[in-house]
Amino acid sequence: MNVSPLAGKPVDQSQLLDVPRLITAYYSLQPDADNPAERVSFGTSGHRGSAFDAAFNEAHILAISQAICLYRKSQNISGPLYLGMDTHALSVPAFASALEVLAANGVETMVDSAGGYTPTPAISHAILTYNRGRKSGLADGIVITPSHNPPPDGGFKYNPPSAGPADTAVTDWIQNTANDFLKTKLDGVQRVPYSRALTSATLHRHDYISAYVGDLGNVVDMESIRSAGVRVGIDPLGGAAVHYWPAVIEKYGIKATVVSDVVDPTFRFMTADWDGKIRMDCSSPYAMVRLLAMRDRFDVAFANDTDADRHGIVTRSSGLMNPNHYLAAAISYLFRNRPRWRKDAAVGKTVVSSSMIDRVAASLDRKLIETPVGFKWFVDGLIDGSVGFCGEESAGASFLRLDGTVWTTDKDGLILGLLAAEITARAGRDPGALYNDLTREFGAPAYERIDAPATLAQKEILKKLTPEKLDAHELAGEKILKALTVAPGNGAAIGGIKVIAESGWFAARPSGTEEVYKIYAESFRGVDHLHQIQAEAQELIARVFKQAETGKV
Repeated sequence: MNVSPLAGKPVDQSQLLDVPRLITAYYSLQPDADNPAERVSFGTSGHRGSAFDAAFNEAHILAISQAICLYRKSQNISGPLYLGMDTHALSVPAFASALEVLAANGVETMVDSAGGYTPTPAISHAILTYNRGRKSGLADGIVITPSHNPPPDGGFKYNPPSAGPADTAVTDWIQNTANDFLKTKLDGVQRVPYSRALTSATLHRHDYISAYVGDLGNVVDMESIRSAGVRVGIDPLGGAAVHYWPAVIEKYGIKATVVSDVVDPTFRFMTADWDGKIRMDCSSPYAMVRLLAMRDRFDVAFANDTDADRHGIVTRSSGLMNPNHYLAAAISYLFRNRPRWRKDAAVGKTVVSSSMIDRVAASLDRKLIETPVGFKWFVDGLIDGSVGFCGEESAGASFLRLDGTVWTTDKDGLILGLLAAEITARAGRDPGALYNDLTREFGAPAYERIDAPATLAQKEILKKLTPEKLDAHELAGEKILKALTVAPGNGAAIGGIKVIAESGWFAARPSGTEEVYKIYAESFRGVDHLHQIQAEAQELIARVFKQAETGKV
């Protein structure tokens, strides 16, 4: 990864987003339905793109919203739809477009009572709360967010009645139906003027903040945080959680400080990420400069990305924790301090998350469920309580309530931040110190994800790669023990390959949005060994690409 000289520095004013131009592009540019880059495309987190690229425009949102209405009808989903948005500039016009279609289709729609922003986990929590005990008339939801993406981007994702990310069958149906609408210039899309949508009998105000914040004591030990007087620093990074944290502090009386409550769609207060772009990535040291500079003011501090489904944990002992390190520490703590959870409740992780988690789960005598990338794989386990904690290497996770029942089925960065405060309160040491204990017991892994160039054709080759085609027997001086193309936890395709040796591994997966493939790698023998694994992984994949070009694969 080539780090920009601008990384970690304030962005020059001339480089900030021109919001009026972006909004104009949203309404004026029309996507070309024959251009793959301008069609609706649902990845692991919904449809994303920029209006400047004709990839996230009014036509997309009208088409997707109508497709969701048709999907709801086909599945007899007749309860309310919980609609929320984050603080990206495109979220407001997309919210208006969606509301026009939902109102025209007679969908009972729940929006924030104060006209504010709504984190992804608050939507998931609301859906689950409404659906509890119901067999029919179920609720679902839409979250308008591109997560931590740069300011020009917009995002739109659908959560079915399970309240977690929709599975591929659902998103494929919505995507294909929406693209059919684009091809016909939106013929068949129902909409009413925004002014009528706002006064529609199907529009309802919902106090998301009170409902979510009032329930937090049932998932995190808020009383321990309060009574221990843990000094907590919180940075919402200008995102959807900005008005939630003052409510949390007031209700539970914790000693916490929100270091900034500024909301600005240019995100001018951010420092540039590794590539010189603004990105609200709370797991990036370059984007987290502000909170890192304050670490000595607090016992523990944390930030969330723009829709608050991710967490970034800053400790006095370790600074900004690597997401994998915090997942391991959280698992170690939770399964020892949640006596009401099922004795067979498992640990969930993705195939590209650290093997430290495997070692911690084994020490706890807990089953490990390893899935492909995507939080949708954990939804069923969270609902029935068979998975106590699940997380991704990209700093997204959730866990059960104190009584072992479901809290959210989508990632929740708020409770992961509060958990760091609970750990500090009850263990008397911050999560960074707890992780250091784990390394003394299990070893200290070196982990990194890098990107390498790949054409569209090469990415297709990587998706279909098999161990036989890779034809490798050693990795960085060690015998290869396994080469996987499906996840051990559920047998689902990982969309690439994972190669495992005794003290290290790598996984290679194509990017869904860029002409690169991602290499995740880890070594329990140190950084030099990690670099050797990465180099050999690239050599192996390059050899496969070369053989495909010459017709040998």
